[in-house]
Amino acid sequence: MGAPPAPEAVPAARWLVGAIVREWGVPLADDVFKDLELCASEVIANALLHTKDRCAVTVLRRPGRLRVEVTDRCPALPRRERGAEATGGRGLLLVEALAGAWGWYPQVDGKVVWFEFSEQREAPCPHGWGTALGLVVA
Repeated sequence: MGAPPAPEAVPAARWLVGAIVREWGVPLADDVFKDLELCASEVIANALLHTKDRCAVTVLRRPGRLRVEVTDRCPALPRRERGAEATGGRGLLLVEALAGAWGWYPQVDGKVVWFEFSEQREAPCPHGWGTALGLVVA
């Protein structure tokens, strides 16, 4: 049995999530892409921190949606801490604020924490003045 995963594993996992999304050509604005990577970092770090064990990361693409799932072996429910005295749980508040949706569901030997982002079907205005939606060129 090897050593438990270290926090240093989080950047590599975040990079892999981003690489998959880029390879698939998912339409996301740069700032939304960064939010996606940040959410992945938070959920992966939580799994490693609370289980002291490996976790599995799954990236799914469905029509109009991108979903990241992190499976761990800890049955404890994810908690969002809002109090000024809280020492943890703020990462999930960040995920809640940035992702289009998030949640969790139990597994036989742990849980899955997931979040989703909507694909963006818009093109930035070439002059930087706004956003053009649903462009169709015939």
